[in-house]
Amino acid sequence: MGLFAKADRPTPLDGVDAVFADLDGVVYAGAGALPHAVDALNRVAASMPVAYITNNASRSDATVAAHLVELGLTTVPTDVVTSPQAAMQLLAGVAAPGALVLVIGGEGIVVELEKAGYRVTRSADDLPDAVVQGFAQDVGWLQLAEASFALQAERENGPVPWIATNQDWTIPVARGIAPGNGTLVSAVHTAVGRLPLVAGKPETPIFDVAAERFAAAAPLMIGDRLDTDILGARRAGWRSLHVLTGIDTAKQLLAAVPTMRPDFIVEDLRGLFEPYPEVVHRGDEVRVGKARVRLDGIAVQVVADGAPIDLLRAACALIWESGRTVHQLQVPERLYS
Repeated sequence: MGLFAKADRPTPLDGVDAVFADLDGVVYAGAGALPHAVDALNRVAASMPVAYITNNASRSDATVAAHLVELGLTTVPTDVVTSPQAAMQLLAGVAAPGALVLVIGGEGIVVELEKAGYRVTRSADDLPDAVVQGFAQDVGWLQLAEASFALQAERENGPVPWIATNQDWTIPVARGIAPGNGTLVSAVHTAVGRLPLVAGKPETPIFDVAAERFAAAAPLMIGDRLDTDILGARRAGWRSLHVLTGIDTAKQLLAAVPTMRPDFIVEDLRGLFEPYPEVVHRGDEVRVGKARVRLDGIAVQVVADGAPIDLLRAACALIWESGRTVHQLQVPERLYS
């Protein structure tokens, strides 16, 4: 998988048969749409399937789709792939339909459990057959304690299965960056001393569900997080596009390890339709558009500014292909501030 577009792939959409987009930080932040996201995704949907892959387990697919329609997207519930849906695949391997499942989280989990024929409880005293944990804004100590109590229960056939919808450490909201489900899972892990099975990004179950549902052979994943969207896409063998409207910014891109490096970097989703510039190497220098950077020993130097996004692309290519980590180099603050 190449880092940047080649001559036969002039835009990020060339050769793609479906587009899968993250939601938080890509389509919206809080309740409001991010600039250009709705128009761009509706334009893509006119020529190929567009679906939304979300780790957020607090809402059902129908609720998410209704929100997207309010924002102006042409979307139906089956266009939304949620981490609770992926969790059902994992749950089927450890508990048969009809089993009692302790839910830590919101309606997104409950709806999928009921669709799959499971019974739901909120109390460890009911001796649940499994625990499914996901994000909801009202999850607090009492709910985390219930998960801990259930997971410590003794069973003849082994430990109570524990499935986490996802392990995102943070979640972007209108007021800023807030703790995500990963922090809540970590609290339970600290109490019980073991880790859950994980359904959502960057693990493969959620990508498998999406690819199967849309029969996608060459999809493009759009994300704002390197450790979930981009890493997961690379594990699934998909192309990936990182948009600078959410969690991870230039600083994280410059420092990205090989498994978290996207194929494309854009400022916003208008970049889906723009010819992606070639990366030109000349000795120790890299040029993207009019932007030029070079490596002098351990010092990354800006030779010519060009467009800010091209300067970032050039710097990423230079650092990623240098064989060194960003921490071993002297990088001008202007490249990541």
